[in-house]
Amino acid sequence: MSLIARLRAYATEALGVGSHETVDDTHLAATALLVHVARVDGILAPSESERLSRLVQGHYADGPDAARALIERAAAIDNETRDVASLVEMIPHEADRTERQELLTMAWSVAAADGHVDEFEEALVERLGRLLGFDDGAIAAARRTGQHSVGIA
Repeated sequence: MSLIARLRAYATEALGVGSHETVDDTHLAATALLVHVARVDGILAPSESERLSRLVQGHYADGPDAARALIERAAAIDNETRDVASLVEMIPHEADRTERQELLTMAWSVAAADGHVDEFEEALVERLGRLLGFDDGAIAAARRTGQHSVGIA
């Protein structure tokens, strides 16, 4: 059984998600990565939770209820993996550069949502950028864009 199949089975069992509900694997993996970023410093600040919810709703879910359900499933997956590399492996290889860049920018935005990016968040999002195939310049550009979206210079 593949990792994604095991994680999906766990989410179904733990959260009562019926097999008739389908979620795009890429959206689930991306949301799990964003959840991981939000929780890496051990504190899920209300501003991070709100930012996460808005980003998921704006990019991966139709409405607040769907976003909440997707975040719950993604959190269950994050609890099971605890490794950003495993989560990145769930992103299809055919995801284009623009989609990967958007995910990296959203990760910086979540990390900065509470007004600062601590050293754990910074290290994680930089590693995520490298795992997504970006160089230091592209990672820095995504950081500027992500932090700008929350008003941090």
